[in-house]
Amino acid sequence: MEVKAQELKTPIKKKSLFNLNIFGKKETTFNSDQKTLYLIILPFIIWYAIFAYKPMYGLVIAFKDYSLFKGISGSEWVGLRNFTEFLTSPYFYTTLKNTIMLNVYSLFLEFPFAIVLALMLNEAKNKYFRSFVQTASFIPYFIAVVVAAGITVNILSPSTGVVNHILAKMGLERVYFLSKPEFFRGIFTGMNMWKTTGFNAVIYLAALTGVDESLYEAARIDGATKLQQLRYITLPTIVPTIVVMLVLKVGSMLNVAFETILLLYQPATYSTADVISTYVYRTGMLMQDFGLATAVGLFNAVVGFILVYSANKWSKKITESSLW
Repeated sequence: MEVKAQELKTPIKKKSLFNLNIFGKKETTFNSDQKTLYLIILPFIIWYAIFAYKPMYGLVIAFKDYSLFKGISGSEWVGLRNFTEFLTSPYFYTTLKNTIMLNVYSLFLEFPFAIVLALMLNEAKNKYFRSFVQTASFIPYFIAVVVAAGITVNILSPSTGVVNHILAKMGLERVYFLSKPEFFRGIFTGMNMWKTTGFNAVIYLAALTGVDESLYEAARIDGATKLQQLRYITLPTIVPTIVVMLVLKVGSMLNVAFETILLLYQPATYSTADVISTYVYRTGMLMQDFGLATAVGLFNAVVGFILVYSANKWSKKITESSLW
């Protein structure tokens, strides 16, 4: 008994990557597998350091009256003047409203549509039909944005577009949809739904593969209907995946598909199509006001971080699922 008591009092030495020996020196215990893993991840760390973290030094431009000839160090400090100029400009309210509205359209139409498609495909019994629909909906994701925008422009063309040909056959007037501000948000959301729904549905289908079939069998024995199985088994299983996707979606509320808008919008639709990212492009690349453009981009990033943190905290509190 005394020996057992002594053994219980003896502290258990925990195994870890770094262990302190009796002389207080760190002892590194790497095996060959760990070295291989570190070598594999090393190129990605270097890539992030060069292309993601090193350029962050350029954020200093947001607080300077930047000049290409003087450089970052030689340009004059202006403090928060660039931020004040953006927040007090007439473009601030318009671009912020358009950015949020386009994301709201995406959140309430594009986001749930992928979930519905995944649930429908999961219930499809014919494997050939399921594979065909899944492949057909997934292919548009690989189409370049320029090509997808070109297809959209051609379909909605007032002279050669399919939509206007149908309108003409019905005795209605042809409409130049892309020049009408009231149609832009619907066109933008519809194009994104066609392009990304298949890919997002695959993510939810992957989550659905983890559902234990015995749960469905038990539910059927208890007399549960399809809707009850969907409500009490299927949806709770993919809730963590939905939450992660929702947090990421909310975090990008101020980021809209810049390339798509740039290819579809025109001065006539600025009132509903001009967003923060296109304003940054015009300010920086066309007007050469790099200080103001950087300030707007930094404002966008800070607000995005706040949204991600808030959405993650809310999700953890309500659903007990979160990113961290």
